[in-house]
Amino acid sequence: MIIQSLCINLQPVYSGVIYQNFNFLNESMQQYETVIILTPLLSEEVSKEAIAKFRNILTEGGAEIVHEDNWGLKKLAYPIEKKTTGFYHLIEFKAPGELISKLEVEYKRDERVMRFLTIKLDKHAIAYNEKKRSGAFNKKTENKSEEVAN
Repeated sequence: MIIQSLCINLQPVYSGVIYQNFNFLNESMQQYETVIILTPLLSEEVSKEAIAKFRNILTEGGAEIVHEDNWGLKKLAYPIEKKTTGFYHLIEFKAPGELISKLEVEYKRDERVMRFLTIKLDKHAIAYNEKKRSGAFNKKTENKSEEVAN
């Protein structure tokens, strides 16, 4: 009897505190980065189709794609499914956390995906990626090459 009255009394307070102190729409949008390795047996059209499929899953789930980078065909560190190369593709996006599990289920279901890794970016990683995209790291190498030429 006492437990029931406590639960009844705590329930409105608990839900009121959550909705008053947190804005779920803004807090749930985190920035993520995912790298996909596709099988090298695919043609360029089929690999683009696979990437478009995952991009559509993200956008339909409410994600905002920040940056995409196609790394192309690269040698693997170790053989996966008796293959030594794979098509790498990176997608950086902002999305609610619930979307990540749906995306990874689709990765697992798709036979074209050999491996994938999705990570949540912290503020330092986000700043680093922004600097990298703006070319802040490339300017130093250009200056050094000009000095060597002189």
